[in-house]
Order: sequence, then structure tokens, then C-alpha cells
Amino acid sequence: MLRLSTALPEVEFDSGDVIVTEGLANGSLWVLVAGELSISKGGAAISTVTRPGSVIGEISVLLGSAPTATVTASAPSRLRHADDGRAFLFSDEEITRVVAVGLAARLDLVTSYLADLKHQYGDAPGLAMVPAVLRRLAERQAPAAVSGSSRDPRPEY
Repeated sequence: MLRLSTALPEVEFDSGDVIVTEGLANGSLWVLVAGELSISKGGAAISTVTRPGSVIGEISVLLGSAPTATVTASAPSRLRHADDGRAFLFSDEEITRVVAVGLAARLDLVTSYLADLKHQYGDAPGLAMVPAVLRRLAERQAPAAVSGSSRDPRPEY
């Protein structure tokens, strides 16, 4: 993604700066060039991102929703910024593919983790929801694709 995002402007962040706020819609997409980012959801720490080329904000851009997590620089960081994340994401099929592969890898990791919890702990108190979560992940389907855009909702093609 670093090679694919060279035309985007770079923004510097100090440690503690909030880059993306959960629930605050903005439509932006970010690419980590250098630094360290902390990801939290509902105030709970989820992960740390340090790999250059990591994409931030792709879930909310793809779902057309507000960001699902808060991203904070946990060390001085430099990121590339696409103000219109959707336009950037679909500007090149290689960008779309890289993001799709990254999301698929994360989904596979989460699904494998949940399956491992189920195998290790079975029906232990507090983990009874794991089978339901796995079932919802397996059954989850994206909304049907719709041709057109907000500018031309019923194109003739």
C-alpha cells in the first residue's frame, strides 16, 4: 500500500494525538508510513499497528458508516491521508485488492481465534456466545450490489 499511496498528502502526529474517533463520521482513509497506532473500541484496547502500509478507516469507508474504532498515535507517527477514502479505495483495482486481502486475513484470524476458544473452553461460563458469533460470521452476507451512484442512481448500463 505504501507504493500505491505515494500521491496522498502526509500528516504528522504526536504521541497521544487522536487520528480517528469511533462513531464520528468522516469518510477518510489513512495509510501508516511510520510510527505506532493504538486501536480501541468502546474504550477497550484492541490492538497496536506498527506495520508501514497498514490501512486505517477502510471498514467505515466500505460500510458507509462512522468509524468503528478510535485510532490514536501511541508514538510520533506519519500517515498518508485520503480525505475521500471511497474514491481512493476504488481508484485502482490493486488498492481495492490489497485492502480486501487485509480484511480477509483479519477476519480469518478472528474466526480462527473464536473457533479455538470454542474448542478449548467449550461451554464455559462467559463463552457460551462463541458458537452464536461464529454462526453470525459465517452467515453474514453483504448487501446486494446496486449499480449507479448518488449522482446517477439509475444508469442505463
